[in-house]
Amino acid sequence: MLLLFLSFFACWSEERLTPEEQRLQKIALLDSTLQDYVRLDSIEGYELLEGLSAEAWMLVDDSTGFIISQKNACDKRFMASITKMMTCLLALENGNMDDTIFITKDVFLTKDSWVKPGDGYRLGDLIQEMMLVSDNNAAYAIAKHIGGDTLTFYDMMNSKAQYLGMDSTHFANPNGMPCDSNYSSASDLVRLSRYCMWDSTFAAIVGTVEADLPLIDGQHLECYNTNQLLTSYEGCIGIKTGFTRQAGNCLASAATRDGLTLYLVLLGSRSRSSRFKESAILLDYGFNAMKAFRELGGQHLE
Repeated sequence: MLLLFLSFFACWSEERLTPEEQRLQKIALLDSTLQDYVRLDSIEGYELLEGLSAEAWMLVDDSTGFIISQKNACDKRFMASITKMMTCLLALENGNMDDTIFITKDVFLTKDSWVKPGDGYRLGDLIQEMMLVSDNNAAYAIAKHIGGDTLTFYDMMNSKAQYLGMDSTHFANPNGMPCDSNYSSASDLVRLSRYCMWDSTFAAIVGTVEADLPLIDGQHLECYNTNQLLTSYEGCIGIKTGFTRQAGNCLASAATRDGLTLYLVLLGSRSRSSRFKESAILLDYGFNAMKAFRELGGQHLE
């Protein structure tokens, strides 16, 4: 009877919240009590976790907020191109997707870029190019366009991080290139991931495997997503890769199976391939853990 009352009260309270308040409440939901219901060290795949090379991670079930596995999750660490999740989010929230952006010399700061000086794109297409191929110069062009100048955009990034409760995060560029003052934590980035994926346009972009993007002059740019899990892991729906020597190999990922959605941020893995292998190991373990929870009748506790 008490559980029924509490469930009714929770639903009634949620209905009184605005959609944005519900969104913020959802991403703030983190529950460390899964171990009270399930012996996590008995779950298939647990024995593989000790061998992972990643320096930090957090794995969360979205509906319950259960923390399934974590390592150094609150430590401040470099995040490489996972930074671009915030750049994408702010561009979607503040930009006109039909605006035209030209790549100027002042934003062409790195040579490993698919966009070139003089190229013109719709904002919506440039955002997609940035997220799929992880283009650093595209990120600078978007930041300048949305903020008016890059420093203003960095203020927007940090204001949004504060709004989301990302207390271990500071942004100092739009792309995650090496910078001592651009950092976050696995826990904060899980929060950001869950918030971003609430946006259907963001989710569609990071779930796209490849895209043929038009330039203003009629040329086309074929883009392939750097996130290999989209094609190698059943149920993967995103989100973003990252790599610098400073940060190591990083991956923010989300996957859905059997009505469950898991979010994982993995930082500082040994190699480009290991970040995908280790993320798959963690996600498999997470689905096994939540399956065990359900088999014990745990769905009634959600």
